[in-house]
Amino acid sequence: MGSKSKLISAVPGQISFTANMKVLLLFGLVAVALADIARFEGDQLLRLKPALDDHVMLIKELANSIQVDFWRPESPELVKVNSEVDIRVPAMYIDMVYTILQQNDMEHEVLIVNLQTAVDAQNDNKPSPRTHSYTKYNSWDKIQSWIASISSSNPGLISKQVIGSTYEGRPMTLLKLGKMSSSTKPAIFMDCGIHAREWISPAFCQWFVMEALSTYGTDAQMTSLLDQMDVFVLPVFNIDGYDYTHKTNRMWRKTRSRNSGSSCIGTDPNRNWNAGWCTVGASSNPCSDTFCGQTPESEIEVKNVADFIRRNKSIIKSYITVHSYSQLLLFPYSYTYDLAADHSELLKVAEGASVALNSLHGTRYTIGPGAATIYLAAGGSDDWAYDLGVKYSYTFELRDTGRYGFLLPESQIKPTCEETMLAVKYIAAYVQKNLY
Repeated sequence: MGSKSKLISAVPGQISFTANMKVLLLFGLVAVALADIARFEGDQLLRLKPALDDHVMLIKELANSIQVDFWRPESPELVKVNSEVDIRVPAMYIDMVYTILQQNDMEHEVLIVNLQTAVDAQNDNKPSPRTHSYTKYNSWDKIQSWIASISSSNPGLISKQVIGSTYEGRPMTLLKLGKMSSSTKPAIFMDCGIHAREWISPAFCQWFVMEALSTYGTDAQMTSLLDQMDVFVLPVFNIDGYDYTHKTNRMWRKTRSRNSGSSCIGTDPNRNWNAGWCTVGASSNPCSDTFCGQTPESEIEVKNVADFIRRNKSIIKSYITVHSYSQLLLFPYSYTYDLAADHSELLKVAEGASVALNSLHGTRYTIGPGAATIYLAAGGSDDWAYDLGVKYSYTFELRDTGRYGFLLPESQIKPTCEETMLAVKYIAAYVQKNLY
């Protein structure tokens, strides 16, 4: 019996829409067309706990049969026995999915009862301020004007340069923090917002810039860092996608590039790097959220950043990329279970960084190489940077562990950024003392 028929026969009567549902669907579609912004009324975030191979198969069949959005892991291919699987189920499929889970005796819990309520509650139900704020999720327009003003606020300590444009033509402006010097200084490169819906990530890059500038001269560690090194910060990597999450679909992940031969838009920019490209944990299907792209660096955003790092590889000593969610501090490799040549040192630094992070609010992070700690995934930026010769290459997965997932409330921006600062400063101080 084929997988589709098995699912459908398991739930008699669930697949055929009632006349009422058709009317509701029609109204829904009209509402979406009018509002031009995706709504998630009645969608739920479920955590599934597959205990058997059959459960894993069932989740994969479900993903093939209906439109479910994988939050963690990032695609059905990455689901393993005894792992936790967070999926967003559209309202129209909820009853069907519950029936299937119960019939197959799969443990599950509801993390978010109504996704739209969680989307609305992200800003703690307060109106957005007209101006940029470090404790709000700022739109791209606000971030862009913030970049312009902050980069001219202290010419001796910060400058900006455009490293290229996005697919839709937006400038990718890189900030350079560090005391002006006539000689070339070693540097750290940090990016945020590779995945569009991970809003806490760009919030951290903005926070980092603010804190670096405001504590220089009073905080001994930050002063020493910026005197001796430069820190390149790309506040939003996937600008087109980020803008799209603010204006059209909060749950968008990929870039916004067109794919030849497909109506599906976008590539996963963290599967598009030339590091074991598209071999494991990535999809060659343009409609997948983990689509690896037509070729490595097919995405102009990836190529712009890769070109910049290649041009400056003699000075870049550390690469830090910030994602969410899961509270992880990962290092290479993700495309293979093989340990990195510098494994023990990378682990030691990660341990110190996670202890520093934990010291403020008690937030617990899991650390380790990507493949062994979560799953195999090829084409990631941290593996690519490490293979290029950037030894201290790290990926942060910020708060939380799934209570809110990508919809972390704005009230958590400050504590998240404060604790993450401690970890990043720990890594930076170590790199500064161990230049190579």
